[in-house]
Amino acid sequence: MTTFKPRRSVLYMPSSNERALEKAKSIACDGLILDLEDAVAPDAKPAARLAAAAAASSGEYGRRELTIRVNGMDTQWHQDDMRAACEAGPNAIVVPKVSSEDEVYALVETMAKYDAPGKTKLWAMIETPHAMLHAEEIASASERLEVLVMGTNDLVKELYAEHVPGRQSILTGLGLALLAARATGKAILDGVFNDVKDEAGFLAECQQGREMGFDGKTLIHPGQVAGANAAFAPSEQAVADAKGILQAWEDGKGAGVVTYKGRMVENLHVESAQRILTMHEAIQLLEVS
Repeated sequence: MTTFKPRRSVLYMPSSNERALEKAKSIACDGLILDLEDAVAPDAKPAARLAAAAAASSGEYGRRELTIRVNGMDTQWHQDDMRAACEAGPNAIVVPKVSSEDEVYALVETMAKYDAPGKTKLWAMIETPHAMLHAEEIASASERLEVLVMGTNDLVKELYAEHVPGRQSILTGLGLALLAARATGKAILDGVFNDVKDEAGFLAECQQGREMGFDGKTLIHPGQVAGANAAFAPSEQAVADAKGILQAWEDGKGAGVVTYKGRMVENLHVESAQRILTMHEAIQLLEVS
């Protein structure tokens, strides 16, 4: 059985910014994406590549899941990024704009060619209408692909849509990606919230993502970490209810109908309760490490 990994908060950090890389060592996020793509100017990409590789192999980021986002497969930097990332051996390599299962096959072959260690997984960003319509094929293409990452800014652009509260414009895409992730047993991270000054809007979007079923959220600012950590963790009440459900189930074995707080308890409720407690315990271990 795969060990549960909390991914409530996964923060993008520009690899061209030495100060940001140093600060990331003390930020209470579950994961980091050391970025070589959007956050790095073209002339700064070679130096950023070296910095990201050095950070990923340094062992100085503690329990945080450490990943490197390379430039896209259609860019001049992609192969050099992949080679450097594979040699550095982060927890995962994040690839933008993955739109087909064939691209997943190619990425996995490249990782093998550059001798990426077994611990280095693939995270695929899905950001286009084509990717949404083929999300299950993408997600099921390889066991090495562990996480789908929503690229909601690009999806809005590709749809000629607008960023609106409640995200009505992209709910279909979000839903298709979630269905694909759950059907194939992969984790899935929600996209970023752009306005770092709009705390209420950010927290509302975190709540929406959690209610939809996302495992966590990608972030663009350290100030968003605490809100995401809280939103994507089981509440105290949820943990207490999960324990109560499991106890009622155990106590009621062989007694026919089992109830908790007046509600009938079935296998599906037990499974949900077990998942909540697994999440809670993993987060507790992470926060004391």
